[in-house]
Amino acid sequence: MSQAIIELKGVNIYQSNALILGDVNISVDKAEFVYLVGKTGTGKSSLLRTLYGDLQLTEGEGWVVGYNLKELDWKKVPFLRRNLGVVFQDFQLLTDRNVNENLKFVLKATGWKDEKLMDEKISDVLDKVGLKTKGFKMPFEMSGGEQQRVDIARALLNSPRLILADEPTGNLDPETSDEIMQLLFQISKDYGTAIVMATHDYMVIRKFPARMIKTERGKVWDNATIATL
Repeated sequence: MSQAIIELKGVNIYQSNALILGDVNISVDKAEFVYLVGKTGTGKSSLLRTLYGDLQLTEGEGWVVGYNLKELDWKKVPFLRRNLGVVFQDFQLLTDRNVNENLKFVLKATGWKDEKLMDEKISDVLDKVGLKTKGFKMPFEMSGGEQQRVDIARALLNSPRLILADEPTGNLDPETSDEIMQLLFQISKDYGTAIVMATHDYMVIRKFPARMIKTERGKVWDNATIATL
């Protein structure tokens, strides 16, 4: 097995028996930042869902953070997800509780039990995203940029080797987008975390260049360029 964080070889991705992406061959290494680009409906979300175990892999070979995607069942999926973080465009924070309680909910759901250790971990991840003093705030009291930072803090809770970010700047203004991008690149550099970020925002890609993987016409094209978008 490869030591890559993500390794897909000859993978076919289906939804409801319809082939969405065929013969997918990609590899992502530790600390690598990769953009996943492509028009709506070309398979970006299906690829992400396969990577975090929401779509079953039936054809080809695939590993994510050491887990064989073909051998995943409902018992193994939670263990896979403890080794990766997911950042959403619309934050998906629980609106009935403050930031600390949002993060504690995730820790408990992934098997943490010690209250002191949970509090220390929450303080640590909020510090990493520049929100150390904001744990008492409710989501509705925070700006979009702050909510996205909480979303990133949540993705960091289990010290993931991989973060999958789905349009994380999609609902943010350009200045806040830049701040979130700087944070993601810093996390990748400082902690050796691989990041795969789906985006439509080519202004972001121009400002923060990195390797691009493109979905188009049922295929995945590696090392795409701005000129081909």
